[in-house]
Amino acid sequence: MRVFILGAGRWGTALAVHLSRLGHEPLLYDANAEVVNKINAGIHPYEEGATLKGLKATTELKDGSGAPVVVCALPVEAVRPVVSQLELRGKLFVSASKGIDPKTLKRVSETVKELHPGVDFFALSGPSFAKEVWRGLPTAVVLGYEDREKALLVQSLFNAPNFRVYLNDDLTGVELGGALKNVVAIAAGVSDGLGFGYNARSALITRGLHEMARIGVALGARYETFTGLSGMGDLVLTATADLSRNRTLGLLLGRGLPVKEALRRINQTVEGVKTAEAVYRIVKEKGIRAPVCEGVYRVLKGEPVRSVVEEILRSPPGEEFENPRSPRL
Repeated sequence: MRVFILGAGRWGTALAVHLSRLGHEPLLYDANAEVVNKINAGIHPYEEGATLKGLKATTELKDGSGAPVVVCALPVEAVRPVVSQLELRGKLFVSASKGIDPKTLKRVSETVKELHPGVDFFALSGPSFAKEVWRGLPTAVVLGYEDREKALLVQSLFNAPNFRVYLNDDLTGVELGGALKNVVAIAAGVSDGLGFGYNARSALITRGLHEMARIGVALGARYETFTGLSGMGDLVLTATADLSRNRTLGLLLGRGLPVKEALRRINQTVEGVKTAEAVYRIVKEKGIRAPVCEGVYRVLKGEPVRSVVEEILRSPPGEEFENPRSPRL
C-alpha cells in the first residue's frame, strides 16, 4: 500500500523503514531539502554512517496525493499549516505526533478534524523510540480509533511480530497519554539531575501517572487508558531512558543549566516544552490540580528549580487512590 508520511524526522523515517520492510510503499515528505536529498541518496539523515535502502522522499505535498493512507509525524505546531494544504477525503489519517498545540490547546485529532470534518482519524502512540523501531527491535504500540472496522485495516498495515499494534477506542486518552508523559518525563529528568535518587524517580513517575490520569479524565478520557501503552508504557520509557530528549532536558535543568542552553545542547525538538505550556493553561482554566505539570512549566519559564521542587515536596499528601479529579497530588 502507498503511504504518505508527513515529517522525515527520526520518527517519520523509522516508520517509513518499518513499513518498507512489510512491503508497503512509503513516501516521506519534509520541507528540509537537505534531509530529503540524503534520504533519496540512501543516507540516514540522523544516524551517522547508517544507510537507508529504497526509501523515497519529497519536498512537494502534491506528490503524496495518490496515497490512501497519510501518516503524520510532524511536531504538533507544524500540523495545522501542513495538513491545511492536503485533501484528505477518502483517506485514512494516522497521527504519530504527540503533544497539544499551545496556541489552540487542541489535540492533533481536534486540529485535523477542524480542517477536514469527517476524516477517518487514528492515533498511533506508545513506548517507541525511533532508533529501536528503525533497527527492528521488538516494540508494542497502541492505535486509538473511533471506527473499529477501519482501525483493523490500519492495524494490519503496521502490525508485525516486532511491532505489535494494540487497539483502543479511547482516542482522547491515547492522544493525551502520549502528550502528557513528555511533561512528566521532564520532571523525572529534573529529579535525576538534582541527584534525588531512584526512590524519588519511582515516586515521581507513579504520582505523575496519577496526575496524567486526573487531567485525562477531566478532559473526557478513560482512566484505564493511562495504565496502558500510551500512558504508563510510554511514561516509563520516556522518563527513564537516556535516548529520551524530554528526560535529558530535565536532567540538564536539574544540573543547573538555563533552559535555552539545555535546549541548545539537545539541538532537537523536545515535545514536552510546548506541551507543558498547553497543559498549564488547560489545568488553570479547568481548575485541575496538577503540581508536577505546573512545576515543569514554571521551571521552563525560568523559576529556580530547587524552589519549585521544594514547594511540591512540602505539599501535604492525600489518599493514594483518590479519585483522579481529587484536589490532592
